[in-house]
Amino acid sequence: MKSIACIDDLRQVAARKVPRAFYDYAVSGSYSEQTLHANTDDLAALKLRQRVMIDVDRRDTSTTILGEKVPVPLALAPIGLLGMQHGDGEILACRAAQQIGIPFTLSTMSICSIEDVAAAVEKPFWFQLYVIRDRGFMKALIERAAEAKCSALVLTVDLQILGQRHRDIRNGMTVPPEIRIKNIIDIATKPAWAWSILKGKRKTFGNLAGHVKGMENVNSLAEWTSQQFDPSLNWRDIEWVKSIWPGKLILKGILDVEDARIAAQSGAEAMVVSNHGGRQLDGAASSISMLPRIADAVGDDIEILFDGGVRTGADIERALALGAQACMIGRPYVWGLGAYGQAGVAKAVDLLQKELHVTMGLTGVGSVAEIGPNVLVDPPFEQKKPRKKAPRKKQNG
Repeated sequence: MKSIACIDDLRQVAARKVPRAFYDYAVSGSYSEQTLHANTDDLAALKLRQRVMIDVDRRDTSTTILGEKVPVPLALAPIGLLGMQHGDGEILACRAAQQIGIPFTLSTMSICSIEDVAAAVEKPFWFQLYVIRDRGFMKALIERAAEAKCSALVLTVDLQILGQRHRDIRNGMTVPPEIRIKNIIDIATKPAWAWSILKGKRKTFGNLAGHVKGMENVNSLAEWTSQQFDPSLNWRDIEWVKSIWPGKLILKGILDVEDARIAAQSGAEAMVVSNHGGRQLDGAASSISMLPRIADAVGDDIEILFDGGVRTGADIERALALGAQACMIGRPYVWGLGAYGQAGVAKAVDLLQKELHVTMGLTGVGSVAEIGPNVLVDPPFEQKKPRKKAPRKKQNG
């Protein structure tokens, strides 16, 4: 990996090693992908102030997430089908994150199950949950996460209806892959990937198969979503989840100030400002464009994480400058996993941390706590005046 200089290098290697259907699944957005591109474009448009003659010899990228110290303000976001980027992908990514000292989030739509991951790692991890029609199964998932000693529940609230991803339809994306001539040829040219999958613990959705009536042999994400995701999702469901879940709760998928205000009063410990990586409502605002408005409205009441378009350490600093406590990354570590397995995940985080370290030095800040709108040339009007971060409030559970 000596030639890997940036996240895009990992992406290019993953594109060569991972079958197209699964590579496209992770990289694509919904419909015409306007929001997908806006996430990265709007981050890049935020210009940083280059500062000089400031003592930045002892820079420190560490901070806290939900009261836990981390060496870099990052968490690994939940990614469906992660185990199809590399065999046992969820286990490998979790191990990498835990060795670094940052949170890993296991998706409901994972290949390895909650129990598989818990048995293979040494520390607690986060579990991501969808609100689905079968409340009995949903309750069982929450109980399984608690039994596995997951340290936080990440409730995704922006996927009650699936945004269409054209590439998945064109590729016939299923788990395992559909028997199509082009898929067979594609996999035949990627023997290392095929071998890793063959050696993996599972070949389908580990948390779902065999647990839900009529879903014993589910292999299509679209099929599962159309039958199980619940369009009637509303704020009362948060109360129900909290009545069952004994630990910390994070709401993922907040992109509107009004929704953020409600979320801040829901009893959740944190929210993630996110548009699902541009994979849901195409034409929605970029995550970074909404972050300062949400941070101004509720940033003193609830911890705010950011998700959407982070590709560099400079992007992390941009998000922190506009009110985020930390960032979640998805595609960068997915590409690392597809390229080099567990070592690739670690490499992705290392690249971002080193870039953040350099960016902090060149913008004249020595610690994460010093990062605010002061590092931006022209911060959005909502953040013209630095927002004083209040101490985190202790909450029950």
